[in-house]
Amino acid sequence: MFQIDRRILTHFDFLIPILVLPIIVLSYYLVSEANDMLANKQIVYYGVGFATFLVFFIIPIKKIEWVIPFFYWITIFLLLSVDFFGVAKLGARRWLEIPFVHFTIQPSEIFKPAFILMLAYLIKNNPPDEKGYGWKSFFKLSFYIVLPFLLIAKEPDLGTAMILLLLGYGTLFVIGVHKKIWITLAVVVGLSSPVLYNHLHDYQKQRISDFLSEQPSYHVKQSIIAIGSGGLTGKERSEATQTHYKFLPIATSDFIFAYTVERLGFWGAFGLISCYALLVFHLTTLNFMLKEDYFAQVITSGIALLIFFYMSINIAMTIGLAPVVGVPLPFYSYGGSSFITFFALFGILENLLAFRFDPTYRSIRYSL
Repeated sequence: MFQIDRRILTHFDFLIPILVLPIIVLSYYLVSEANDMLANKQIVYYGVGFATFLVFFIIPIKKIEWVIPFFYWITIFLLLSVDFFGVAKLGARRWLEIPFVHFTIQPSEIFKPAFILMLAYLIKNNPPDEKGYGWKSFFKLSFYIVLPFLLIAKEPDLGTAMILLLLGYGTLFVIGVHKKIWITLAVVVGLSSPVLYNHLHDYQKQRISDFLSEQPSYHVKQSIIAIGSGGLTGKERSEATQTHYKFLPIATSDFIFAYTVERLGFWGAFGLISCYALLVFHLTTLNFMLKEDYFAQVITSGIALLIFFYMSINIAMTIGLAPVVGVPLPFYSYGGSSFITFFALFGILENLLAFRFDPTYRSIRYSL
């Protein structure tokens, strides 16, 4: 007979699914309006995402921490393999094809949980002192942050690479690094910006030029029209012409926020952003409860920062305040890779929270 210790439910954070569920429901409603076939595929992604959540929730993370470095280096190997065996789509080589089944995987998505877990593993085994990390520890941790940035940027996928770079150093900022290091880093980045710009691909430079120009690109212009036409309360489905007449590009994925405002108006956008803001705020406040546990702090901070960066960049992109990059809204944009990745991360986090009363993970027991 299968028995579960009731303390698992007591320590399980139910506020996270309460905040995430409205985002998922609203996303499915809008995707199903736009395309029934995509909506049916999205249900499959929901199922896979939930199964992934259960797998990572059941795995005794703290009992098998020694596996984390292997997981990290395996995903690094997959990123390296993209350069040799990768499948190109739309001019970018970011995918690997699974033999015999002809499905593709995107190693940069698989890498995100490995990246956050590796940072948690390293910081737990080498926590900062009262003044924060010094140069030696900072350089060691930077190696694990910069290496995947270079590999992913080379694909090219600068959007994902930059988010991981910000995620890594943002996590270090939360955990603690001596302020003189941040000042030095800001000066070095500022002085080297012209050199870094010259190493960008032509299409990446074009995106920056479009962003800085007086007139926005076609994609952003159509997005702004959709957002402006939504008003306070939005339009009826039959009147949402920007989306349903295909003027708004990628309406169910990259530009789904513009589609949301066209259909639901200012109040719909406000409700969506509020769910994200409350989720990020809640995850951030968990750090106060986990202040003695660096491993859990890094996981919590990493997820909060990842959601914040994805949300901020995607919304800023749709209103012309950031260059257009392929960054989805978490749990909201159509697609499976990002959705499954975030559910894996939430499975890890809920595992650390639900089982924190018993570090030996003996709460789940089997008896006849």
